[in-house]
Amino acid sequence: MYVKLPFFIKKILKTNILWQENHLIVKAFKPFYRTAIIAVFLTILAAVLEAMGIGLIASLLQGLTNPERSPLQTGIEWFDVGILGTQAVAQERIWRISGLILFTVWLRAVFSYLGRYCAKLCEIGLVDTLRKRIFEQFESFSLSYYIQKRSGELINTFSAEVSHLSFAFNELINFVTKSCIIIAYTCVMFVISWQLTLVTVFLFSLLAVAASNWIRRVRQASFAMTSAGGELAAKTTEFVSGIRTVQAFWTQEFERKRFDRVAKNFANAWLKASTISGLLQPLIEAVATTILVTMILVAVSTLISNGSLNVVSLLAFLFALFRLLPIIAHMNSSWGLIAMHSGALRSVEELLRTDNKAYLIDGHHHFPGLNQAIEIVNLNFAYSDQKLVLHNINLTIQRGQMVALVGASGSGKTTLADLLVRFYDPTSGKILIDGVDLRQYSLGSLRRNMALVSQDTFIFNTSVRENIAYGLENIDDETIIEAARGANAYEFILELPQGFDTKLGDRGLRLSGGQRQRIAIARALLRNPQILILDEATSALDSVSERLVQQSLEKLAQGRTAIAIAHRLSTIYKADKVIVLESGRIVEQGTYQELLNLKGKLWKYHQTQNQLSVNS
Repeated sequence: MYVKLPFFIKKILKTNILWQENHLIVKAFKPFYRTAIIAVFLTILAAVLEAMGIGLIASLLQGLTNPERSPLQTGIEWFDVGILGTQAVAQERIWRISGLILFTVWLRAVFSYLGRYCAKLCEIGLVDTLRKRIFEQFESFSLSYYIQKRSGELINTFSAEVSHLSFAFNELINFVTKSCIIIAYTCVMFVISWQLTLVTVFLFSLLAVAASNWIRRVRQASFAMTSAGGELAAKTTEFVSGIRTVQAFWTQEFERKRFDRVAKNFANAWLKASTISGLLQPLIEAVATTILVTMILVAVSTLISNGSLNVVSLLAFLFALFRLLPIIAHMNSSWGLIAMHSGALRSVEELLRTDNKAYLIDGHHHFPGLNQAIEIVNLNFAYSDQKLVLHNINLTIQRGQMVALVGASGSGKTTLADLLVRFYDPTSGKILIDGVDLRQYSLGSLRRNMALVSQDTFIFNTSVRENIAYGLENIDDETIIEAARGANAYEFILELPQGFDTKLGDRGLRLSGGQRQRIAIARALLRNPQILILDEATSALDSVSERLVQQSLEKLAQGRTAIAIAHRLSTIYKADKVIVLESGRIVEQGTYQELLNLKGKLWKYHQTQNQLSVNS
């Protein structure tokens, strides 16, 4: 059950810059409103008890310095007589007030702890919710989004920037807490001397206006620091991902210089933001101390001299003001730290937005499986606003056929395969399965009936068993072993240190290229797909590995509709249909032998590869 805010509070929030720039983050906080209200309520109670302590201390000072004078009273008769003991002798009043001071201090400590505990629950809950929503965004983004973004920046926002929000939220709670205490102290000070209180409020209001202008500079510096932090994370991620190339070319010194430049930019941005933010608290403290001295001079020169304020009341007022000064300084420091995390707020907010990103619209129909044919009709495709990479593609793939896509690098083979898996949608034209547009099927039901084996196979840093059974639950060992045998992977798996329980390392670096391919084929076999996409699955392998992988692929393709992107023509001579692409256009199609007889593009590829084989 959510707590609904009053309409006028919502209206105020929506006109505030904090809401306008971070409303998605604020909305993520909605499930924690109730806990937050409890936290604020406990904080207010703690502030009231602290203010009561100031009043009790003033009463104690009066009892000690002038016991014959009429004691301070609240106006609540049962409390004044029964608790404060206003009608009792001075010694008894002093003991009672001392006991009350201790009681309020301990009770305030309890309320303060409970308030901080509830605030921490909100803080942790908000961070956890934001990370889950960002991860859901990661799952929903189309491949085109990831092509445009750097993985390091995305990871930096997910981890570091969300953590910064945790610090910002903690400072926000401190800000609210200190605000409640300031209000309580101001009320006590108003009771003691409304004249001094009005002067104090006026001076501190001027101070707040000056501080708000400084905060703008802190926010701008924060944006620069966040941008530099994203650059640093992206550079580090790129270096770790490409460490094999770096070491192979012995470019450690080159990479160190590049990293030093990025790290220096971040350090400078951080230093600038910290310097601007760090100046705020000492400046506030200095100005606040000036205000304190001003209050003493005003009180001594006017109020005490004309008898409107006694020395005990002045001491109580100054004690409250003295307690108030570091609180005001800390509150302004919290304000500055919140502003310093504005860059993190903006990064997270930007990642949560859905109105400025490309998403694949999920279909509503369940994919029942391929019964007749896949038809590609007048298909054109371009990445974002770039020129077309596929032009007027028309193609029919009958159920159970193996169709090979052949062409030079950049001819559009992989792009066409990606469209069949629906990583992207056509710019124009359509892809039909049994006469139904591919976009009408739900992505989940469609892709569960497909399997992709590419030349750049991704192996997770888990066990062999978990990699083969990736995404599937309750799969018994016999089924996994059967898939491994079908992929010609069983023998080498047994030779690994822990067999099927062996951890394969980051991106499967413990395995050779051929072994990784066979793990991927076993993964595809286990899913038993109807439609199979083979994207140059043997192009980077030696002849021995290629033969083993090719045998595995032939087993995998049996009885299935397969689309194979071929680099080596020896792997596709058994295909039912060969499609030759050039510059994004179909220039030839037919059986392998038919196209050889034409002595066109395929014949030239065939002749070239045969010549290379003879020369080698």
